[in-house]
Amino acid sequence: MGIFGDGPQPPQRVRTDAELLAAHVAGDRYAFEELFYRHQRRLYRLAYLTSRDPDDAADALQDAMLAAHRTAPRFRHDSAVSSWLYRIVVNACLDRLRRNKTRACEVLDDDAGGAFDPTGRLDTAIVIERALMRLPAEQRAAVVAVDMQGFSVAETAHLLGVAEGTVKSRCSRARAKLAETLDCFASVVD
Repeated sequence: MGIFGDGPQPPQRVRTDAELLAAHVAGDRYAFEELFYRHQRRLYRLAYLTSRDPDDAADALQDAMLAAHRTAPRFRHDSAVSSWLYRIVVNACLDRLRRNKTRACEVLDDDAGGAFDPTGRLDTAIVIERALMRLPAEQRAAVVAVDMQGFSVAETAHLLGVAEGTVKSRCSRARAKLAETLDCFASVVD
């Protein structure tokens, strides 16, 4: 028996995302915070890859979490809570991009290869991220969800609120542009 009572307490069971969301809806003041911190890094990364700007990503993530907090009672449990959160974040980013029309997409052209440093000093992740940032937001959201986050085409279609064929075509176009942009990098690495 310890100084302050009964001794060590048994470890608490980790609640699932669905349990945390249900607890939040039922009035648990800390459940949504726990849910947010569980997914914060991945959600921010998704927001950053979608919005291309760290400040916009942070703002979109905040907007998305406020929306998720408010609309949690309407969650239908027909998908994973993480998928629901991802969709809200992507939509918040796309809404922010639509409002900020001043940030137009860069057009990829044949001279895109000149932007890369052929000395090999660039980290591959930075090069790929820069190439991703040059894609239109809708294509970037689709290819990030499918190829980087591991969602299926059907899940991504549900997340983005578009048809599966739209997701496939956006991914195809994005991959083609990425391949074209990254082609010169591959020849430097080989």
